Amino acid sequence: MPKVLFAALGLLLLAGCSPGPTPVPVPSPAPEVAAACEPLIKAFPAKVLDAERRKAEPPSPLTTAYGDPPIEVTCGVAAPAGMAEAQSQCFEVNGVGWFAKEVTNGVIFTTIGRTLYLEIAVPSKYHPEANALTDVSDVIKQYNKVITPCT
Repeated sequence: MPKVLFAALGLLLLAGCSPGPTPVPVPSPAPEVAAACEPLIKAFPAKVLDAERRKAEPPSPLTTAYGDPPIEVTCGVAAPAGMAEAQSQCFEVNGVGWFAKEVTNGVIFTTIGRTLYLEIAVPSKYHPEANALTDVSDVIKQYNKVITPCT
């Protein structure tokens, strides 16, 4: 009987250590934007900053997440406030231009000068937050065409 109890306790401890799905808001882009975002999100790497990919809730081909606290990735978002003036604030990581907005618990990065707006919200736990962008730049370059490079 004690072996069964220890086995059950071990399973409970393991279940408590692995994060479940994380809530990620799903955008409502135009159908052609959603269709372009799906292969981009699907092609994202298994890890970002050594954080494992995890399920987003509700399930959507436009979102994914990594680690705990979650790094949230959303494709098909609207241009963030301040983006119109952001061209001068554009910074490049491995050939991808980004607009950064500091928030209370980290930084929200949005692609700039590309066909699709893709947002990556990186919690301050992963400081420096911009390091996450190096893990995703190749996929973004492959699936999200540049229109206007950073100047």
